[in-house]
Amino acid sequence: MRPIALKRISKPGLIIFTGFILVAVFSGLLSPYDPDARYEPYESPSEKHFLGTNDIGNDIFSELLHSSRVSLTVGLLTALIASGIGLFIGLVSGYFRGAIDEILMTVTDVVLMIPRIPLVIILAVFLRPSYWIIIIVLSLVWWTTTARVVRAKTLQIREMGFIDSAVTMGFSHRHIIFTDILPNVIFVLIPKFMLTVASAMISEASLSFLGLGDPTKKSWGMMIRYAFERGGFIQDMWWWYMAPGAAITLCVVSIVLIGFSLENTEPRISAFSAGRYE
Repeated sequence: MRPIALKRISKPGLIIFTGFILVAVFSGLLSPYDPDARYEPYESPSEKHFLGTNDIGNDIFSELLHSSRVSLTVGLLTALIASGIGLFIGLVSGYFRGAIDEILMTVTDVVLMIPRIPLVIILAVFLRPSYWIIIIVLSLVWWTTTARVVRAKTLQIREMGFIDSAVTMGFSHRHIIFTDILPNVIFVLIPKFMLTVASAMISEASLSFLGLGDPTKKSWGMMIRYAFERGGFIQDMWWWYMAPGAAITLCVVSIVLIGFSLENTEPRISAFSAGRYE
């Protein structure tokens, strides 16, 4: 990443998000108990159980740490797949223009009109609830904004003189796209990637709360669902549902801070690219 982008990135957001990533990766070491181990149910927070226990006696704090893996995995994989699709379509559409551009943008407009959450709900009703279904469906409908942003930047770069020089010198389209255009487009892709991670995490939590998540794996959203479904709310066990709710909020805010800080960055066209064919 260029120095200008590094200077403008939100440091609080980066620190908090990095902390969540480390917690997810090392949750097995950080967790005081096995999340499936059972103790006295409905215990209040204490020195032994920092956030108490749930209805079946699982340590809520250990469960919270391990659930970060599922929530972050859904967000990151959804963003990775959606960004890859959007990047490819945006580059091809913006570079070749003409009929290819019209066809791809028409497809983009059609997909953009598909209601995302209702689609996932419908598929979850007919298919076995799975986080992979959530990841795939969200990825297939969330690439549209990325494609539009990448296309707009690609169109801008396509009109520059060094691209015309590369075409005149006989360089292949693939070489020009990956060597000259992609490095200058990646900086509009990163903010969209981060914001997609945040959106996917919120969607996963919402779907899990509605009972459409994978019941075999716990996420922060599934923890909130179980808390409301199994007496946590009625018994005023706020630590049961507030902890995963706070984790989702803090993680999403950190991601949004990073995304917005990078979105406001306007990097120049790479001098290396611009001077390559002079």
